[in-house]
Amino acid sequence: MNRSTFPARAPRAAAVLAAVCLALPIAFASTVLADGVTFHDVAPDPAYGVTWKRVPSPTEAIFDALKQQPLYTFADVVATPEKSRGGPGVAILDYDGDGDLDVYATNGPGAANSLLQNQLADSGVFTFVDVGAASGAGAADQDSTGVCYGDLDNDGDPDLVVLGRVEPNRLFENLGDGTFRDATAGSGLGATSYGHTSCSLGDVDGDGLLDLFVADTFDWASREAIFVLPHAASHPNLLYRNLGALAFADVSLSSGIRDLTGFRPPADGAPTITWATALVDYDQDGDVDVFQADDQAAIPRLRDGGGDRGYLQLLDNDGTGHFTDVTVAAGLDKPGQWMGLTFADFNCDGRLDFFGSNFGDYAFTELPIPYVLGDSSSRWFLGNAAGGFDDPGLGPLVADPFGWSATSPDYDNDGDPDVLYFGSLYAAAYMTTAENPGAVLENQDCSGVFRRDAVALAASSHTRRSDQGGASGDLNGDGFADLVTAAALLYTEPAPLTPYATTYGSPFDAPTAARIIQFTPVGPLVFTWNGYVYPNGTLTVEINSGDNGNGSVSVRTLGTVGLTSGGAVNRDGIGAVVAFRPHHGPPQLKPVVGGSSYSSQDALAVSFGVGKHRGADGVVEVLWPGGVRNRLYNVKAGDRLTFPEIPCSYDAAWGSFQDYKGCVDGAVGELATAGVVSASQAAKLRSSAYRAFHDAG
Repeated sequence: MNRSTFPARAPRAAAVLAAVCLALPIAFASTVLADGVTFHDVAPDPAYGVTWKRVPSPTEAIFDALKQQPLYTFADVVATPEKSRGGPGVAILDYDGDGDLDVYATNGPGAANSLLQNQLADSGVFTFVDVGAASGAGAADQDSTGVCYGDLDNDGDPDLVVLGRVEPNRLFENLGDGTFRDATAGSGLGATSYGHTSCSLGDVDGDGLLDLFVADTFDWASREAIFVLPHAASHPNLLYRNLGALAFADVSLSSGIRDLTGFRPPADGAPTITWATALVDYDQDGDVDVFQADDQAAIPRLRDGGGDRGYLQLLDNDGTGHFTDVTVAAGLDKPGQWMGLTFADFNCDGRLDFFGSNFGDYAFTELPIPYVLGDSSSRWFLGNAAGGFDDPGLGPLVADPFGWSATSPDYDNDGDPDVLYFGSLYAAAYMTTAENPGAVLENQDCSGVFRRDAVALAASSHTRRSDQGGASGDLNGDGFADLVTAAALLYTEPAPLTPYATTYGSPFDAPTAARIIQFTPVGPLVFTWNGYVYPNGTLTVEINSGDNGNGSVSVRTLGTVGLTSGGAVNRDGIGAVVAFRPHHGPPQLKPVVGGSSYSSQDALAVSFGVGKHRGADGVVEVLWPGGVRNRLYNVKAGDRLTFPEIPCSYDAAWGSFQDYKGCVDGAVGELATAGVVSASQAAKLRSSAYRAFHDAG
């Protein structure tokens, strides 16, 4: 496996990567499909050092009191807190710059958020040490929800944004020595106490600094916003412009992000329930746009006499940080209980597609809410030539389960992106959903048609987990994607799993599709508690067996603002769109996203499976924020690349090749002088840039 094509960090990257190369990847014996892989959760083994356990939110006491009443009525259902144990998120990142990936997991008040420092690069052994409290980013006094990260001050290390549940958000500056400083005071990010849930980073105005979008829901102390108040109880979303020096300005009103349209009947700009968001360049025009996953919840649709509010909102950026709602024009005004987001090119046509997790097709069949199959399916949307999205339906899946978090790695490295999503709704009226075993949707030959892989996570127990946040990244350095999820609580015995009565001919039907009867009906909308008491949630760290012989290519983008004269892209390259074109298969496409899923963030390196092919004939192309395009040729399986921005687009209107060459030579020379690339790496960058110019001509 070639790990030295470009360094992950300069100047200490060489020693770090040498240590990683010496580490033997860990594989686990398991039964696999013909070309499949399986996952093994190492978190229960004390040797791995994963000690995170959920500390409940204070609102659990409200629910406990309601359960003790002789009768539990519809009014009590509304009064029950949403996510009464909390909504933890996770982030996979290399916080200490040593070349391996660490894990940040949020927790409730009284417990420090965990920062699991990966020991692979330091010791050659894949284990963790929890340095959350010692790092300065523990936020033990906060009921933390979502988390996102990025290099907010362009100093070479990732900073953390940690959201608070109806309390101020926190900003933690990475000091570069393994510790963080609470930089919230004076940052402008701690001014609100909304139902902060998810966040995403991206440079919305093209100034080389990462800006912040925060998705807000409502006060989870009750479910009025879910059942009875379509907009009035919801909290507005927030957009913060980065001013530099870790100071931010709230531009939510002037940016247009709250000028939502398409509601039927009109909502006059009233806020929605937004569980997840992502800043992504969906139309590949060089600027990041806003996706937000909004929840219809239990408000009847317009079709059923209510109003539509739960759209997959799409806000198009004009390049300056002003947004226009294009949801209806893009074909995304489809009401649902949208909760999580993940992005890839599922049908390998060069356009960006996405997946949205939803309430699923089973639970509503037993609730007093009109339901038609497909109303709330978790599903994918394919980008079309008109700039919008098509809904191809679920195909052979027919129906699918509830989900919160979602991620789209090529988990089996066969050359196309797949989808994995997780989640459960604790106390959905009188029952708890327990239908998602860890949904693994395997892409069929990059067609955008998926089948259920029931084997990959068969050893796990996600059905009995109230999974919330989830993310993916290559934790043990073997070239395969691993998974981390955080559960608020565990649905242990003696609570039985009762299959849903409704079946569709789906691979997710009973016995997979099940629920827990939390309250027994004793009359119309009147129930009594069944007495089930559940332990607090845990973290899963599920390692890919990586044993099917398939290879991969990994690309970590490096913006060169402050490193080259013309560099304009934030240091992490967040907002870039990375394409990989193997000689033997279809092209692949992945964006670099600073937070999506649900309350979580995947590792920033994008990975592309290459199957059994090993030839050095692949081409990587990066579309950087701002529109510059760079290429790298002769990429082969096993390459782990850090690709720096060269601020000289091969397809720009250059007067001559010499003009273009002068730009490239100057930028690459600056990178070499700064120690970002070696002499041999600089030569490869130059030769690839020259070839890209001639190939484009």
